[in-house]
Amino acid sequence: MIKSLSITNYALIDELEIDFSKGFSIITGETGAGKSILMGALALITGQRADTGVLKKTDKKCVVEGNFLLDGYGLHGFFEENELDYALESILRREISPAGKSRAFINDTPVNLNTLKELSFKLIDIHSQHQNLNLNQSEFQLKVVDSYAGNTNLLEEYQSVYTKYKKLKKELEDLKSQAAKSKDDFDYLSFRFDELEKAKLIEGEQEELEEEAKTLNNTEEIQRNLAIIHNLLNEDEFSVLVKIKEAYLAANRIKNVFSKIEPIEERLNSSFIELKDIAEEVELTLSNIEFNPERIEYVNSRLDLIYSLQKKHNVLSIAELIKVKDELDEKLQNISSFEERINKLNKKVEETKSKVKDISEDLSKKRIKSFEKIEKYVSTQLKDLGMPDATFKINREGLSEFSQSGIDKISFLFSANANIPAQNINKVASGGEISRLMLSIKSLLSKSISLPTIIFDEIDTGVSGDIADRMASIMKKMSENMQVISITHLPQVAAKGDTHYLVFKEKINQTDTTNIKKVKGEERIKELAKMLSGENITKEAIENAKVLLAK
Repeated sequence: MIKSLSITNYALIDELEIDFSKGFSIITGETGAGKSILMGALALITGQRADTGVLKKTDKKCVVEGNFLLDGYGLHGFFEENELDYALESILRREISPAGKSRAFINDTPVNLNTLKELSFKLIDIHSQHQNLNLNQSEFQLKVVDSYAGNTNLLEEYQSVYTKYKKLKKELEDLKSQAAKSKDDFDYLSFRFDELEKAKLIEGEQEELEEEAKTLNNTEEIQRNLAIIHNLLNEDEFSVLVKIKEAYLAANRIKNVFSKIEPIEERLNSSFIELKDIAEEVELTLSNIEFNPERIEYVNSRLDLIYSLQKKHNVLSIAELIKVKDELDEKLQNISSFEERINKLNKKVEETKSKVKDISEDLSKKRIKSFEKIEKYVSTQLKDLGMPDATFKINREGLSEFSQSGIDKISFLFSANANIPAQNINKVASGGEISRLMLSIKSLLSKSISLPTIIFDEIDTGVSGDIADRMASIMKKMSENMQVISITHLPQVAAKGDTHYLVFKEKINQTDTTNIKKVKGEERIKELAKMLSGENITKEAIENAKVLLAK
């Protein structure tokens, strides 16, 4: 339950603190006093969005803080899952800065709005007037049935499997689409792969061929210059080797009489041996060099092929071409395996679909089983609320496809009059009838869900007199198991409250400010009398107020 609420700098509120009690609490106040402002502030700590328009003073931040008692509601798991400190008294706080920045806290730990909203959903249900419109929505109607039928865990299991089914189905569709496209690509990819495969490319081959091409394409020039080298070294009578040999012999002849020539003699001998070896190697090389048109044609053709493939695939080396070939091979392998992959995935889809079907059927059975009890309870409540001939029915239609909530389309049917067939609520129910119907359904839900607090924001709109008194009795009965707070403009409802709060507007420093206080005793009697007769309170109104409180 909500133990206290603190509001700072929100709309017409400067600072406001209010302590709430167990049981049935009533909030009243004149039109425009700020009851809706109070609900707007409370909505902030339930995760509703807000902007700087809520700030009363634009240079100060807005702070709304609610203190909640959590004992007995099994919320330890939520706190552990979200890495939050659990406390029997936990504080939910929302701040809006002058710059428009929103911050949320649970027990002083910063959290995102979704986390705040998720926790507040487990703590408090704020029923505003516009929520009566939800009564016409099939989604809301289905939630009512599931809550009463106790389908929470089963529905979560279904939605988990359904999400998996949708994901697998999408994967299968994508895979089939890829397979269809790949069939068109297969011939083209095969042609590119075969072209590279037939080329039998070898790393390093290009460099060797390019070097050989240089040699083959310049054979005559190479032969001519090799011949010149050989002749200069060995063939001519004035060749280098002949002259070196003569120099060596001259040095040899005087070494016995001129010892200093010995190192020169040795060097001349070494030079002769080295140059002779060079001459022999040049001669051998020259003998191996020959003009080979066929080889030239092969090498140039091979290089043309390599260059053409590199240009086609936008690469610069044989290593990159080999990589392209491997990638093409992998793509072809994948295309070839599409059928097998599709079959495997299709099997998973069918298995998951079968699970979805089984769980959806279990959901439907539990829902249908709960219809009669729901119809009976709501119809009984409506009779107690002054609609003796009211009929409430639940219609179920099977869906042709699975949906996020199963295979059921639920419709609430209603008739307020005898012998008039029940129809969709939006076609037949007036404002007052919808209020009574919604209260009956909320009363039903309060028996099936463990919710600490429910706040009714003028759920009694469109009713008065004895009907208002009966609606108050239902809310009073609900408050035996939960905290119920009702904002009302009807004295019959206000008189039933265990605690009565008055929202009022006052001028502080020439500025309208909303405040709230607890009223009791004579002050409460006076407030009820004012609700009965207006500003000019009569003796009859005072006596009537006392009678209402005595009921």
